[in-house]
Amino acid sequence: MHPLNTVKGAITAGVVLAIIIGVGLALWAGNGATFHPVRADRWLHIVAGVMWIGLLYYFNVVQTPGMAAAAADKGGPGGAGVSKYIAPTALLWFRWAAVVTWLTGAIYLMSGYGTGNYAGIVRAFALQPGYRTIGIGAWLGTIMLINVWVFIWPNQKKILGMVPATDEEKAAARKTAGRASRINFILSIPLLMCMGGQAHGLPF
Repeated sequence: MHPLNTVKGAITAGVVLAIIIGVGLALWAGNGATFHPVRADRWLHIVAGVMWIGLLYYFNVVQTPGMAAAAADKGGPGGAGVSKYIAPTALLWFRWAAVVTWLTGAIYLMSGYGTGNYAGIVRAFALQPGYRTIGIGAWLGTIMLINVWVFIWPNQKKILGMVPATDEEKAAARKTAGRASRINFILSIPLLMCMGGQAHGLPF
């Protein structure tokens, strides 16, 4: 499993390297120094979130316009290769990265966003003072997760031929999945502002 030749190898190598760096920083801090390693739940939340939002941006900025151009190019190769080989794999990582992002975020909020207060998730979703910024981000992320599993994935299965569907059903599925994906694309922008803002300038 060479790290440069396989996805699993690269992920494993990245995790091992991160652990080595974390341990090295702890040792480097020395006795009496303060070192605050990134918590595992927050670390996984960030990594999964980058995967989720990265693929969301790929779908909206690259694949959807590319597939439209391929469909309009009557003499071109078409988008069958993308639909058969790329989209199913991208959607697999996309939908499960969404789940991991939401779950690790919820776990982190349950600890009071790092304060040790297990009512943190309630305070965030209730938009209480000190948790409003991250709470809005949590609500946006929850809406986006619902969109992934309720609207995008079931309709993509029809589009990609994973479940039987008529041409009319596929056309309707494209419209529904496309709109849900575009909504998530829009919501991701204020979501990222809230995620960064809670710790850097907007902890209201």
